[in-house]
Order: sequence, then structure tokens, then C-alpha cells
Amino acid sequence: MPRVLFVDDDFEFTNMLSTFISMEGYEADTSNSPKRALNLIREQNFDFVITDIRMPEMDGLRFLEEALLIKPNLIIVVMSAYGTYETAIEAVKRGAYDYIAKPFNPEELLLLLKKAEERENLKRENSLLKMQIKKESGLDSIVGNSIAIQNLKERIKKAAGVDVTVLINGESGTGKELVARAIHNLSKRSDRPMITINCAAIPENLIESELFGHTKGAFTDAQADKVGLFEDANGSTLFLDEIGELPLTLQTKLLRAIETKEIRRIGENKDRKVDVRIIAATSRNLPDDVKNGRFREDLFYRLNVFNISIPPLRERVDDIPILLKHFVEKFATKHNKKIPNISKELISYLSKLKWEGNVRQLENAVESAIIMCDSDILGMEYFPNESISRASDIDIDLDSQDLSLASAVARFEKKFIIKVLQSVGGNRTKAAKIMNISHRTLLYKLKEYGIK
Repeated sequence: MPRVLFVDDDFEFTNMLSTFISMEGYEADTSNSPKRALNLIREQNFDFVITDIRMPEMDGLRFLEEALLIKPNLIIVVMSAYGTYETAIEAVKRGAYDYIAKPFNPEELLLLLKKAEERENLKRENSLLKMQIKKESGLDSIVGNSIAIQNLKERIKKAAGVDVTVLINGESGTGKELVARAIHNLSKRSDRPMITINCAAIPENLIESELFGHTKGAFTDAQADKVGLFEDANGSTLFLDEIGELPLTLQTKLLRAIETKEIRRIGENKDRKVDVRIIAATSRNLPDDVKNGRFREDLFYRLNVFNISIPPLRERVDDIPILLKHFVEKFATKHNKKIPNISKELISYLSKLKWEGNVRQLENAVESAIIMCDSDILGMEYFPNESISRASDIDIDLDSQDLSLASAVARFEKKFIIKVLQSVGGNRTKAAKIMNISHRTLLYKLKEYGIK
């Protein structure tokens, strides 16, 4: 029950209000002494305080100030009689939630309290949402308990604590942007949004304008002044994804911007100061690109002040069960489906795959499987594409005397069927579904190859 404290030297009036409010589902307390009321606020928790402006022991403005010193987020409504409107407005300026003019109908006060409750609920929901977003984009977004991931999280925390350029290395799909966001959200710049640009996705003739901006008329299509991403990220973090794809001509300008903390819009003759932290990421081997003249050596060393390498999924297979559970819960919730149990065979099977597309490939596979799943158990039959990709893991026997194509295909087909059957614990219905053949065809193949 919400708690309300009435503070007024009019004993009968406060009793009447507290009786009415109690009947409406509130817990009401009264105090005819502002000093006693301050002690109550200090010792107990109240959701609302309703106080008069004019009281002999202490005026409402002073009471308001002292109450907010004790509990800064306390919701205080002041009651004002004729001639004290100016004082009531002053109280609102000093932190009161609202005021209500005497005499008033108790229903008016009830409506005001309901509105205040709604506002507080919205504030709480907004705060929880912000906390959730922060949680999802912080270290909790890096899912896994392997030694490799523990080391990665430690480096993220170290990088967040220093305001230097960071270079993130990792194969496609390993989560480079997640790492960049985690660094930003743990840093002192987290009060402003991180600005992101994929250097490989912007045409070469446009990327300079995107980064540094331009003035009207600077080139044919420059119809108006444009603020670049460096200026957008002023006071924050600029994440340059796929930095290895940045043209050499722009690498020089980027190096200057990092070193001088100044940029110049295209078409301008003056520099602009910017306070931007650079986090760059690449899936390329930049040291090799430096040797081959594709990437400036001085820019590489300027970016590589703090290096973070993200391990591919195949090097942290212990994390696959945790990632699988995480994605199953995420996508079941997203698609309004009951969260299924995960079969042990599926965990074992997925842990053996190569996952060339890394975490992103696993994530996409799980979402597809959740959409298709119509059972309480998520099994291998919902991952047919991944099953087919395992064909590359089946050895081709070149020691056989018969190297005809038909014979080789038959040997491969037999091994493939055996592997799929083993992965589903011998369940022929599931195996047929995975291989996209009829149950009858599978029975024929089993007989043909003598598979028991």
C-alpha cells in the first residue's frame, strides 16, 4: 500500500484527509508538527508527503527544503490557501511535485496522487529499461565462461578504464561491435551514445563526408552543410568497424584527426576541435596489410595502443552450451514461444561443428530453429543446414581399390548416414528429417548399405 504523510497544524483537517485516503487503498499518517514530520521522514519510508504552506512551527518552504535534504526523491505536494499561490509556485520551483489550492475536494487530491503514482511507475520502468539496456550492452552481453572469454572480459574492463584508442581483432561474427559497446558503456563516456560506422559499407567517395562532414556547395551533391560522425561523437566514442577497408587517402586524414584532435569539414578552411575516443575493429590481418602497403604503418600503431583479440567460436567450444541456452531463451521470448528444453544430443552435436561464421552463425541457426520448433524439446531435426555442413568433416577414403565416382559416392553416403544416425541416437525418423529424405528412402539405404 502506498504510504502518505499529511503535515498540517489543522488536526481535524488532516484526520479527515487521512480517513478518506485510507478508504481509497492508501496507508495514511498525520503530523501536526513539521519538526516531528521530519523525524518521521528520516525514520520511515513514505511514498508521498502532503504539507501545508503556512504553519506556525515552520513554514512550508523550509519544511520542503529540509525534507528533500533527507530524502531527495520524495514526492511532496503543497497545500495553499488563497494568497499563497506565489509561495506554492516557489515551492514547486524548489522541488515540490505539485500544489493544490485550499479548499479542495478530497477527490482532487486522490486524482493528483494517482497521477503522481503513474509518473513514478513510468520513471521506475524507464530506469529498469535503461539498466537492462546497459546490462545487455555491457559485460553481460559477452556470453560465456571459458578461460578465453574470462580473459576477454578482463581486457574489456582494462580498456574501459583508460581513454586510449583500441584495436579489436576478430573473425567475422565473433562480436567485435559487442566488445566495442561493452568498452564504451563501462567507460566515463557512457553518458553519450557510441557512434558507429562500417568502413566497408560506405562508398569510397562518400566516406570522407560521413566522417568529417562538408559545407554546402563543397561538391556537386552537397546541398546543405553536413555534420560528420567525428562531430556527432564529440565527447563520446567513435567505433570504426572494418577499419582495414578504409582507403589509404583517408587513412592519412584519420591519423591527423586522432593525433591533433581536430577535423576539417570538406570545403572549409578552418579546423574544429573534437574530443573523440576511437575504437577500431578489423577481421583483416593488419600487420600483413602494413607490409603489403595496404595500410599505413603509423596509423596501425596509433590505433593499436590497446589491442583486444576475440577468439573464434571453435576455440571456445565450452561456451556453446551457454550460448545455446542464451539464444534459445532470447528468441523464444522474442517470438512469443514457450522456452523448450534442449536435448543433450543437440548440445553434443552443435559442439562438434566448425562454425566458420562464429557466434553470429550459431545465433542465426538458433533463431531459425526456434521459429520451426513445435515441440517442448529442441532437437537436431531443427538444425538441418548445420547437419549438411558436417559433410565436409567426413573423410574421403582414397585407399580403396575402387576409385570410381559411383563407388566413392556410395562410401561417402554410407558414412554420412551413419554419422547422422549416431548424432540422433539412432532415431531414424529424426535422421530422415535432417537429411531431407523420406523415412522409406532411409530404410532402403540402411538395407542397401547393411547399416544396423
